[in-house]
Amino acid sequence: MTVYLDHNATAPVRPEARDAVMAALEAVGNPSSVHGPGRSARARIETARGVIAKKICARAEDLVFTSGGTEANNLGLRAGIAAGATRVIVSAIEHDAVGAAAQALGVPCEIWPVLKTGQADIDWLKDRLQRTETEGETPILFALMAANNETGVIQPYAEAGRMIREAGHLYHIDAVQMLGKAGFDFAGSFAHFAAFSSHKLGGPQGVGALAVACEAGVAPQLIGGGQEKNRRAGTENVAGIAGFGAAAAVAGGAEELSQIRALRDELQARLKAGAPEITIWGEDTERLDNTLCLSAPGWPSEIQVIALDLNGFAVSAGSACSSGKVRKSKVLEAMGAASADAESALRISLGWTTTRDDIEAFANAWLNEYARLRPRAAV
Repeated sequence: MTVYLDHNATAPVRPEARDAVMAALEAVGNPSSVHGPGRSARARIETARGVIAKKICARAEDLVFTSGGTEANNLGLRAGIAAGATRVIVSAIEHDAVGAAAQALGVPCEIWPVLKTGQADIDWLKDRLQRTETEGETPILFALMAANNETGVIQPYAEAGRMIREAGHLYHIDAVQMLGKAGFDFAGSFAHFAAFSSHKLGGPQGVGALAVACEAGVAPQLIGGGQEKNRRAGTENVAGIAGFGAAAAVAGGAEELSQIRALRDELQARLKAGAPEITIWGEDTERLDNTLCLSAPGWPSEIQVIALDLNGFAVSAGSACSSGKVRKSKVLEAMGAASADAESALRISLGWTTTRDDIEAFANAWLNEYARLRPRAAV
């Protein structure tokens, strides 16, 4: 049986979410219909909307359901352009759902650098905002993730948001990794838009949401219906949304996160004790409780992932949204990591199913494989 330690890629479905999905699938009714079954389907959606909105400190009417985090990010970015932004600035560590999408917006795209800690450079932002004021630039759309999917490093998104808002610009946050893993206050983030995903916290795949500030609009990218208050056409995924809401209701409790952090720290200590030469990325920076990203120079990421898979462990070399490809970490490169470190990055991400036995077994397997390969790597 595989020990699953890749929760940042997707989390196992929680029992509460599974039950909610099955209950919705066993019912019938189009949520746009006015008859009883339709109203029941609508009620499932609105219940989930309220639960998720409360979780992120937003109003229920601010939430637009989508097919996932990628669509939510694209919808938010394009809403920023529709609102008048003539340039987009994204951090150097964004997921491709933001980074690649920003390149396709048809306006100049600029990169916001990060520090060696993995956090976005706030001083750079101050200088850039000062330049926009001096040059009288029209509104710019800034995009910054709340927490990095590879390192787990939490970004200064609220501080950045306050500065961006005060300067009169637009702001989008990719909060996909935050929901269920750390607290996120949409109102306190100063964002105009924020994207979320169900399957990262133990809900079903294929459903996400975009939070939209009350003064911001959304330019629909799908045309053909008035669903989601004319912001996203198409019959809503009732079962998926119900599962999303059920997962959000139980994910990220203080006790759960405390247990996960204790296991992550225990694993980190074990690996460092057995291989003190490894680098732990974000070790001295605020990061998600569940994430451990390391580099073991001389042991390529792809070889690590395969070796551990053969030993019965599911982990990742970084982002899992690249059609199964393993490539050098652009996140670590942006942080100034040496090529050998970026090519040997491994991400272990824990979650609600992780046990101490899982951690002990993984540490033993990783250290055994590393000891076997280390002499070869040193040649």
